[in-house]
Amino acid sequence: MSNSDHSAEDTRFMTLAFALGRRGLGRAWPNPAVGAVIVKDGVVVGRGWTQPGGRPHAETEALRRAGSAAGRATLYVTLEPCSHHGKTGPCVDAIVAAGVARVVSALVDPNPEVAGAGHWRLAEAGVVVEVGLGAAEARRAHAGHIRRVAAGRPQVMLKLAVSADGKVARSGRRPVEITGEAARSRVYLMRSRSDAVLTGIGTVLADDPMLTSRLPGISSPARVVLDSTLRLPLASKLLRTARQVPLWVITGEAAASACQQTLAAHGVDVLRAATTDGKLDLGNVLTLLARRGITRLMVESGPILAAALLHADLIDEAALFRSRSIIGPDGIEALDGLPLSALTQSPRLKMVDTEMIEADTLEKFERA
Repeated sequence: MSNSDHSAEDTRFMTLAFALGRRGLGRAWPNPAVGAVIVKDGVVVGRGWTQPGGRPHAETEALRRAGSAAGRATLYVTLEPCSHHGKTGPCVDAIVAAGVARVVSALVDPNPEVAGAGHWRLAEAGVVVEVGLGAAEARRAHAGHIRRVAAGRPQVMLKLAVSADGKVARSGRRPVEITGEAARSRVYLMRSRSDAVLTGIGTVLADDPMLTSRLPGISSPARVVLDSTLRLPLASKLLRTARQVPLWVITGEAAASACQQTLAAHGVDVLRAATTDGKLDLGNVLTLLARRGITRLMVESGPILAAALLHADLIDEAALFRSRSIIGPDGIEALDGLPLSALTQSPRLKMVDTEMIEADTLEKFERA
């Protein structure tokens, strides 16, 4: 196996593989959203991405489309092909059987069932294997998969929308539209690329959100509500749409079972997590979601849950939308008991990008 210098052509085809992989974001879980491209004599003969629910894998999709043209071709793939028997046979066997001559792979899969074995098995079968092209992009693209394997929890992305004076609502939690339509559309897209979106019962009671993607032809994530005493109203939009878009309610061990049965009758999946002083243990909540296959979790919550996640060092990415509007001194701060600078100037998070979305500004942060 080599880490040779790659040509501009190699880089171009790997970039295409990443673009294809993004098509599976929010739909491929519990598996990573991988992209694959098969190229022969400079021409793309097959392309694939991880299908909904994680099967088929990107490599086998690309091989299926390439057919016999895969013989003596190069496969570009954004994550190491699997070498273990899961619900289907190993991708490495299919790659070898198709006669692929060379595999350019962005990253070793940290999953202990793979962890380099896929690359080695290809090399042992006589396939030229090159690892590392686009590795930084691959770590970003597969951050949810890596986090779930390494830490037993999903990659957590906090989304906040704040006024120019750092507020998120009027006093009394009266909702106010902070950002413009274009920024809201971006949020819908971000939801669609997440496996699940999480909020707290306080936000549900104050805002009655839907938490769907709202974009035509684009799927919505599973919706998760933290509700330690099962106060979710039967008339809420979340409950009324529970049979169309999955709704999971995480409650405490002591919550009334009669309430659980009522929610279940409306199509809600009720999960129980550990509590501390009557509050749900956030680490336990994230472990529970990872066990259910969630790799990328978007948090759209009120100030209390946002501050609690920040305090517990459970935020891996943040998307901060800033508007030019002013709410005023009686508005509610974005982070309960913390200044906004606790997020924007945290030593654990660094700003990686900023862009204008019409009149609003989006600042992106990642774990340092």
